Amino acid sequence: MPNTHQVNIAGLTRQLPLVEVAPGVRIALLNILGDVELVQASARALAEKLADTDYHALVTAEAKSIPLIHALAEETAKPYAVLRKSYKPYMGEAISAETVSITTGKPQTLYLDAKDLDLVSGRRVVLVDDVISTGSTQQAMRAVMESAGAEVAAEAAIFTEGDEAKWAHIIALGHLPVFTE
Repeated sequence: MPNTHQVNIAGLTRQLPLVEVAPGVRIALLNILGDVELVQASARALAEKLADTDYHALVTAEAKSIPLIHALAEETAKPYAVLRKSYKPYMGEAISAETVSITTGKPQTLYLDAKDLDLVSGRRVVLVDDVISTGSTQQAMRAVMESAGAEVAAEAAIFTEGDEAKWAHIIALGHLPVFTE
């Protein structure tokens, strides 16, 4: 069985390493951190796909998708908020929701800093992630946005993964299979 999976993203080709996330189950790991060319190309392509969507701000979860949301904010001239994975006292009356990510395999809590509440409250937002696999991070982001009084206008990612039909509503640049032995 191969150790990588080749993908084409926004006109670029990358070899993604295959990593085991459960016995006999491997996923193609997209790590955009440090890949400026890929981040910028993906942001341009997602901005084009979001052009007809009415929204005020972008929202993502910490950490790997931060460069993507920053580049996407530059492309769209929209502000963004990052839902943090740990609470800090300076965050004030933060809003939170719990998730279990496929890449970490353990529960995590996402926090909306009180300073970002005005950015999303009563507004339409787009949820952004690098890869949507199980949907647990998306679910937690939606829960935080609901608690904050925001409306999710769209959800976007570089890739969806797994059951492609489950992600038909996601604005994505591509889809990754799950590899089973």
